[in-house]
Amino acid sequence: MVDKQSSGPREAAGRETGDVDVAGMWVTADGHIRQELLPDGRYDEARGTRSSAYTGRYTVTGSHLDYVDDTGFTATGDIRDGVLFHEHLVLYKEQQA
Repeated sequence: MVDKQSSGPREAAGRETGDVDVAGMWVTADGHIRQELLPDGRYDEARGTRSSAYTGRYTVTGSHLDYVDDTGFTATGDIRDGVLFHEHLVLYKEQQA
């Protein structure tokens, strides 16, 4: 949830956090896990050949992300130096052509 009275780095889902626009496709180095963070605060994660393995919503507070899967499972992530550390995963943002 976005605190509308906050004047700090807190941002709505899909907005920029520092120098990183979180919306877009984030992938592991081997390409096995692909997590698309949509501008509307939803995410869709594919694993291997399994598309939409996990779907849900996310919020951004500074450089921290909170995820709530559609099944109710929760997870967190942090962006450091342009890299998304999501639980035990390390994801890199794909550059758009």
